[in-house]
Amino acid sequence: MRSLRDRPNRPSRPIAALAVAIATPAILALATTSPAQAQQSGNVTFSKDVAPILQANCQICHRPASVGPMSLLTYQEVRRYASRARDLVSKRLMPPYHLDTGVGIQEIKNDWRLSDEEIETFVAWVDAGAPEGDPDDLPPPVEWPNKQMWQLEDLLGPPDHVIKSKPFDVPAEGGDTWWRPRVPTGLDEDKWAMAFETRPSFPAGRQVVHHANPHLLRLTEEGRYRRIQTLSEYAMGKVGEILPGDAARLLKANDMIEWDAHYYPMGYDVPGDQVELGIWFHEEGHEPEFRQDLRLYPLRGDIALRPGGTAMTQGFHRWDHPVRIDSYQPHGHVHLHAMSVQAVYPDGNVELISMVTDFDARWHHSYIYEDDVAPLLPTGTVVVLTGWYDNTAENELTPDPEIWYARGSRTTDEMSHAWIAVTHLTEEGYQRLVEEREKRLASGDSGGSGGSGGDGN
Repeated sequence: MRSLRDRPNRPSRPIAALAVAIATPAILALATTSPAQAQQSGNVTFSKDVAPILQANCQICHRPASVGPMSLLTYQEVRRYASRARDLVSKRLMPPYHLDTGVGIQEIKNDWRLSDEEIETFVAWVDAGAPEGDPDDLPPPVEWPNKQMWQLEDLLGPPDHVIKSKPFDVPAEGGDTWWRPRVPTGLDEDKWAMAFETRPSFPAGRQVVHHANPHLLRLTEEGRYRRIQTLSEYAMGKVGEILPGDAARLLKANDMIEWDAHYYPMGYDVPGDQVELGIWFHEEGHEPEFRQDLRLYPLRGDIALRPGGTAMTQGFHRWDHPVRIDSYQPHGHVHLHAMSVQAVYPDGNVELISMVTDFDARWHHSYIYEDDVAPLLPTGTVVVLTGWYDNTAENELTPDPEIWYARGSRTTDEMSHAWIAVTHLTEEGYQRLVEEREKRLASGDSGGSGGSGGDGN
């Protein structure tokens, strides 16, 4: 089987995950002229060429009552920020999606990244003086909802079940606060889950919730509850998780949820705030072939960031059975600059699975691999996580590059881990998945392969 390094890079960009979940299907057919055609004609305008790109990728956040710092609905609004937007778009800092292009696995579900053509079109428009063009060329405006919706709702419908945290009063002033209440699941029977989404309240909660993790607790034979896994993870910018079709997570009727909500006051009171977990279940009678879990995988070592200094940490993880890596999400605070995930196969081969550079703690993403490229790792494979941290003046997010920072849980401290969704395989299941993938590659049904290297071939 071809390895990651043999696979051609084919960045595909479906509509950004947020836009897919909320916008209407008409967005897919907004443009009447392709970016390449517009550039060739030398007549790139806002109305004809740039507005469709903004509708499909930017306005979900950049509109009134959403999370973007400015609205980008009209020509006048966009023209005002054209120069700054050109800089961010050309550097792939907007839309805020940090996965590196050209290295590692590029086939990601719900990829937010703009295509090269879209970037070139936007840059050409700004360089031409940001002409408006004929307003009659504008696509119809998108009718954005004025209420909070689940971001997976348009794909999966409303969640089958919602679990809320107990209310918590967030003060206007103060420091970091953690709220860890336990609540029952509210289920009356065991169920297999296929998707999760954790969300803060809207609009106030989205500003004061640093992260919120619903941990699944299960009753042991000794009569005590023990943490099984984390069902979902919310951090700023995060969407939900959809599991592969052959894997699921089990929730039992007597399970509990222990919330781990990290609040940070933002200058206004938020009384009775509640975080919610939306769950989508498989149909009754469904029995998944494999089980998947989502866990925090730590990077060890000191994060001692001296004034103007940098640091690096690493973590090493190994399973005693074959696994499939379904998604990868680096996590850190304002000093995390980059994080990579590599596979060291039993025969010594080393492959880069994913690399995230220019990490931005204001936007967290779970990079979910397409089914035919999700890394298949044979027994004995070691996953290596490496993180790089920056406390220099070049890091515009650091509060003060002239003081020390260390590992900790506060917003001003630094963190070092990755959230990884892993499907646990049997030896027979692993071999079958490898063979099926090889057959699809041989028949030309798939343009890529996931890592299944070393002595697993």
